Amino acid sequence: MAPEHRESLGATDLTPVVGNNLRRLRGQRGLSLEKLSKLSGVSRAMLGQIELGQSAPTINVLWKIASALGVPFSGLISARSEGGLQVLRAAQAKLLTSHDGTFSSRALFPFDSPRRVEFYQLTVRPGGVEKAEAHNPGTTENLVVAQGQVEIEVSGRREPLDAGDAIVFEADVPHVYRNRGDRDAVMFLVMTYADTVG
Repeated sequence: MAPEHRESLGATDLTPVVGNNLRRLRGQRGLSLEKLSKLSGVSRAMLGQIELGQSAPTINVLWKIASALGVPFSGLISARSEGGLQVLRAAQAKLLTSHDGTFSSRALFPFDSPRRVEFYQLTVRPGGVEKAEAHNPGTTENLVVAQGQVEIEVSGRREPLDAGDAIVFEADVPHVYRNRGDRDAVMFLVMTYADTVG
């Protein structure tokens, strides 16, 4: 089972953004909290708390909700803003971290609107294992290892990767990222959603 995740507390609090987006997207689809609960596997009470901004959802809960709504992950965490040039300062990064601190995901794209392609920096500490839920059908991941040694497991197939190696796979099945080295592994991930999503 995937470890629980929490949002890192800092300058960027995603809780109200997620609540507003969830309420809007659920309304657009004509879904009751009960129906969305059945589709996502997230309790009705938790969905209500998220919509009201009373609960900071874990990354796994966000993935389940996004899949049930048929939207990219960014559709839930996007705060709308003006276009043009944007600088994404490291100090203001939107960072999701595993409960044990061995895995972190930093979005390298602005959260101004849902998008078909998303770009992330993933870091896995030595000994770290991240079990990812299946994404929406048609989702692909293109990942390149910038530092360290990892093992990517997809549908029972394990692929060892070193710095400079890349892998592309269909991510609509559960998959696992493992650090098989003795220092932090850093990867860059491009997630592409099917045309019908979003």
